[in-house]
Amino acid sequence: MQAAPTVPEVARSNLRRSIIMAAGIGAVAVLVSGLLGHVLVGVFACMGLGLGAMNTFLVQRAVVRYAASEAPNKKARFTRSVLGRLAVITVLAVGVALLVRPDGVGVFGGLAFFQLLLVGGSSVTAYKQLMHP
Repeated sequence: MQAAPTVPEVARSNLRRSIIMAAGIGAVAVLVSGLLGHVLVGVFACMGLGLGAMNTFLVQRAVVRYAASEAPNKKARFTRSVLGRLAVITVLAVGVALLVRPDGVGVFGGLAFFQLLLVGGSSVTAYKQLMHP
């Protein structure tokens, strides 16, 4: 019996590093936005950082399931899971932005910043692997 495939360690560690950095950045965002009189911007930025982390974790799991699946309709199932996840995140972010104006816009900042952290971390890891094979 073959072991079930898992998310590669390099991807897990990159997500872990991004979450740790996001936690620190979120704390700073709450502190700074609170000092500026808009603490909810920081809170919603933390929500965006969390949504970005959750999305990345779910993407990693979906990719592993896709790669291991023998189902004939695996591409359609993968596509539906991606679109469904992005739809939920988008509805949450837009809903917060509309319901808690103007501070709710912080959720978009958090989502965007998490992606920057993740791509930056991935780039550094890839660069190190290329330079020291």
